[in-house]
Amino acid sequence: MSAYDGLPGDWELVVGLEVHVELATTTKLFSASPNRFGDEPNTNIDPVTLGLPGALPVLNEQAVELAMRVGAALNCTIQACTFHRKNYFYPDMPKAYQVTQYDQPLNVDGHLDLPNGVRVGIERAHMEEDAGKSTHIGGSGGRVHGATASLIDLNRAGVPLVEIVSRPDIRSADDARAYVSELRSILLAVGASDAKMEEGSMRVDANVSVHKPGTPFGTRCEIKNVNSVRSVGRAIEYEARRQIDLIESGDVVRQQTRHWDEGDGRTHTLRTKEDADDYRYFLEPDLVPLVPSQEWIDRVHAALPMLPAARRARLAEASGQAADSEAVTSVVERGQDDFVLAVGQAGGSVARALVYVKEAFAESPQVPAADLAALTLLEPAGTLTATQAKAVLAELVANNGGDAAAIAAAKGFEAMDNSALEGFVQDAIAADPDAWQKFCGGDGKAMGALVGLVMKASKGKADGKLVTALLNQKKG
Repeated sequence: MSAYDGLPGDWELVVGLEVHVELATTTKLFSASPNRFGDEPNTNIDPVTLGLPGALPVLNEQAVELAMRVGAALNCTIQACTFHRKNYFYPDMPKAYQVTQYDQPLNVDGHLDLPNGVRVGIERAHMEEDAGKSTHIGGSGGRVHGATASLIDLNRAGVPLVEIVSRPDIRSADDARAYVSELRSILLAVGASDAKMEEGSMRVDANVSVHKPGTPFGTRCEIKNVNSVRSVGRAIEYEARRQIDLIESGDVVRQQTRHWDEGDGRTHTLRTKEDADDYRYFLEPDLVPLVPSQEWIDRVHAALPMLPAARRARLAEASGQAADSEAVTSVVERGQDDFVLAVGQAGGSVARALVYVKEAFAESPQVPAADLAALTLLEPAGTLTATQAKAVLAELVANNGGDAAAIAAAKGFEAMDNSALEGFVQDAIAADPDAWQKFCGGDGKAMGALVGLVMKASKGKADGKLVTALLNQKKG
């Protein structure tokens, strides 16, 4: 069985990810031009951005601080580092080189643990400057091939980046998606980036290869600039199958850089993959080595907030749910876990609060924790049904709080007498004998129809769980 069940036979998938993250600085990496998305094209430029003769770079201290936060959050060693020139020309890079870090990066040898327990090694998280943005007119898919014209916006050129390079430890498309999601959550938690993939402030390159277990890794292809978590998974799945088809047909996989086309769901060749020699790296002569002091490094570590994994574990323990459950993950991603725990501290049920907050609060809750705490106790006590509790919750949300018991009383909600509930169930069976027969035969949908009749007749006052229990009891 393959480690990735989507692959045929005993093929194994090997993935390493390179994630480019724009840092949330005020200005660019080496100049005072604004680092701001959405401005008029070619307005945030200066002699350094344009690579004019005599313009000298000045390293942005805020960018270094944010890059160190990323390294600390990813369990990296933060070390002295140097900057290099990586030489190549594209129209959106007027200097004809990119200032980056080569053999001495700022952050090395870290790891990121996925919610399912898989550990992915982080080889490095180095600093570099972004390129500008090309927009191709005509053709298909926004690519240069077949375009009739190209427009260049240099506002993004020189924006500070951290490139986070994983080791080839990922063995499934699902884990690749989880890695990108978890990394994005960490970046947001430490305030290093807004990580908006739709705006290009977080972009993913996926290195994909396949091999048979026990044999050397296969030739990898790099898929460039994937801009959504969903697309990361789709691109990897397609590329793995493409490589397997090539090998099984007697062809070979050639090392390439490829483009993911979301429209046709395929990767396409961009160019033959360059090696390090092609870039003619050499030390940036206008920048001295960066040597963060131990005091600075310690201060960065001490200032880190609680990271998403620790927050999920804390909420899971308090609520009794699994740390990777949908509710726990959703509430932590939305930054609502402190509120849920505050409900518990106010005497409420954390488990019920978790459900209520996930379902009813798209943004930060405005309801006082004590008000929600009172509601969380009414449903488990049998005072309110699940339907009634939702109605009271909606009222609390609409009014930014209130007395849950008083709202329930005003709506006429009260626990239904068991004898009355028995009568409603009998009436439902009599009203729809076909559904009753199907239910007795094991049709779950038929049970839903019967419960619906009871809820309608009781005007939502019946407890759905008790109705289901009565129906099962009568079925024998």
